[in-house]
Amino acid sequence: MNKIWKIVIVLLLVSAVVAVVAVKNAENKEPQKSVMISAAMKPAETNDINVSAVKAVEPNNAPLVMEVKVVEPAKTLPKMIELGSDKCVPCKMMAPIIEELKKELAGKLQMEFYDVWKDPTVGQKFGIRVIPTQIFIDPNDKEIFRHEGFFAKKDILAKWEKLGFDFSKAK
Repeated sequence: MNKIWKIVIVLLLVSAVVAVVAVKNAENKEPQKSVMISAAMKPAETNDINVSAVKAVEPNNAPLVMEVKVVEPAKTLPKMIELGSDKCVPCKMMAPIIEELKKELAGKLQMEFYDVWKDPTVGQKFGIRVIPTQIFIDPNDKEIFRHEGFFAKKDILAKWEKLGFDFSKAK
């Protein structure tokens, strides 16, 4: 019986919170992407909310209420990592290609370059054997392809397309 009363109380609290949000939105006449959560709610009921800012508010002598801003998850992009050096000849040939792709595919593909002669730990981390090495990473941060040596721009784009990422509609 106690469990039923707890459920009824939680439902009443949630209803009150919804009413407060509706009144507040009506007052501001601006749609807000926020959720009001009563301080009486259990932590387990708020675990599914991604919060960036939480602040306590006490509108019009009402009970203490927490305002939680809901944050949309950032879209993760596929990534190409270029491991090389600014001194090796094939790496120097890759440099303008990497810069072109970085500009043309901004917002669609992340591009990273690491000089493994200046920082050998990066080469060890990725287990590279020769430079340049290009590593293709999917949006879930998993390696999906690796190439060693010079890699022409058209071949890079063709490989991404074969892997299911069509950048042909890029700028």
